Formats: sequence, C-alpha cells, structure tokens
Amino acid sequence: MKAIATQQGNIVITELPAPTPTAGHVIVRTEYSAISPGTEMGFLKRMPEQPVVLGYSAVGIVEAVGDGVTDRYPGQRVACYGAPYARHAERLSMPSNLTAAVPDGVDPKEAAFAGLGAIAIHALRTASLSFGESTAVVGLGILGNLIAQISNAASYRTAGLDLDAGRVEALRRLGVPHAYASPEALEEKLADAVGPYGADAVLICASGPGEALINRAMSWLRDRGKIVIVGDVTTEYSRGDMFGKEVQVLISRAGGPGRYDASYERENRDYPIGYVRWTEGRNVGEYIRLLAENKITIAPLITDVFRLDRAEEAYRQYEVAKPNVVGTLIQY
Repeated sequence: MKAIATQQGNIVITELPAPTPTAGHVIVRTEYSAISPGTEMGFLKRMPEQPVVLGYSAVGIVEAVGDGVTDRYPGQRVACYGAPYARHAERLSMPSNLTAAVPDGVDPKEAAFAGLGAIAIHALRTASLSFGESTAVVGLGILGNLIAQISNAASYRTAGLDLDAGRVEALRRLGVPHAYASPEALEEKLADAVGPYGADAVLICASGPGEALINRAMSWLRDRGKIVIVGDVTTEYSRGDMFGKEVQVLISRAGGPGRYDASYERENRDYPIGYVRWTEGRNVGEYIRLLAENKITIAPLITDVFRLDRAEEAYRQYEVAKPNVVGTLIQY
C-alpha cells in the first residue's frame, strides 16, 4: 500500500506492507487524512535519512476487526487519531481505543481532523476551566480556531488573537466576535471579552520565540490565572511577572491521557472511566459529537484537498507559507 513519508527533507510516496488484523485493532481503509503543519513540517526540517511516514489524523471505513474488538464492525466509518497507527496511508491498523464512530450526517472531511480536535479539547481540559470562566486563544490557525470554537461552544467567555486579519475574520464568522488582529486591540477590549478581572486562561497556539508573548499574555490574566502552552513556542518568561500574579504555566501534551502509553494504545487497554474520565480516545469521540450537534465546524477552514499522488504539492504550500492555506486533506 502507498503512504506519505519524508526523507532528506523531501516528500516521497513509499510502499508499505498492507496491515492485517491483530487483537484489539481494526483495519481501516482511509478516505481522508489531515495534514498537521506544525508537527509535520518539523519532521521535514529534521531531514531524516530513512523514510519517516507522516500524519496522525484520518477517517475511513472499517474493513476488518481483530480479536476482542466488540465496538467496531466492518463497514463502519470511524475517525482515527495517533501515530504510528493513524497516518497518511491507504490502510491503517488502529487500536479501537483510538477510533470514534462517525455518524451519518457528519462530513468525513471534517471528521478527518479528529486528531487536531482531540488536541484542542485536551488543551482546554488542561486549563481546568469551570462554567462562566474565560479564555484568550493566541494563534488562530486550524488548532487555535478549533480551541476557540470549542471554548465558545462550552460557554466560556472567549477571545482570539492572530496577526493575520483573515484568520481573525474567519473566527468571527464562526460565532466568536471577540477576535482581534493585534495585541493592542485585544487589550483595549479585554474586559468586554473576558470580564473585568482578566482571562482565567490564555492558551498559546503560536510557534517560535515565546518570551515576549508569554510575558505579555500574563498581563491579560486574572490573579492566579493560567498560561497553557499548546504550540511550539520557547518557554522563557519573566519570573517577576509570574510571581506577581502567581501564574501557573502549563503545557498541553497531545490529545489526552493514554497518549504514548503502549498499554493503552498498542495493547488497546482502556483506562477505567471512574479513574480517567477523559482519555485521548474519548476526546476524539467528543470532537465528533460536537460536529454531529453542529456546535463547531471545520469545513470553512478546509482550503485544499489533494489526492495522494499530489502529496508533494500539498506540503509545498506550507513551505512557501501561503497565508490563505489553513486546513489541507489528502484524499485516498
């Protein structure tokens, strides 16, 4: 079967053996997989000598189930999350823990972004917000936009910030009016957006040097508020600013509990819900539920769909940093 890989900084189509069912896993025929530019362009820059298969978020049709799988069946459409299981490949061998059923009425193109949806949900859970609290989301690419939409759907007071006016307008059209194209504009309207005491949490989805941004974000917080690092930013910041409000600086890792735990993922051993309420798999399911109930949408952010044989072209768009490119899918 064909898969998309990077080798020596290039995008290549490589051939892999087709997977066969194993205990706890399902074989999925991929319909679409979503590019996560922040993660995947980083792999390209590392220029590995041997091919490294890319991707971690997809949707497809179950073709076969392994022993012990009782909640999936052939012909069912499922969203898939988590490398090395979900990836840009024609067939996937997925632990059933890392899949979520996609009901009729949910566009498979939107479901293909389930990995990013789980990451967005886990970022908000890391902030430990309660009803009536507030967020400011910095960086409104596809992940930041999703976080802001989900925050708004959860009835948190929500503000967004991005230096790209097009991304700001996109979030406003999706029902979040307090979105701004400069820190000064956010600061001017901060009390209207999040309340008079400042934001309960600032979620940073930007990348690059973080010191100036994190220090400024601390000024937007209430006393004992939280900074949640979601994007690939450096984490230097002012001790004085942190001390002044007793700010908590947290980092959100991937899609939730279970990620990088081989017993949960490869061996498909779920955590008891009484001990771990929200796993990465349950977060994937929540993303699909939000789509099904029309609480969020990602369709306006899907700017391109490329067939598998045009994968190099899909990634080249991110290399040249086209400002209008947000969500990109590979079609199989």
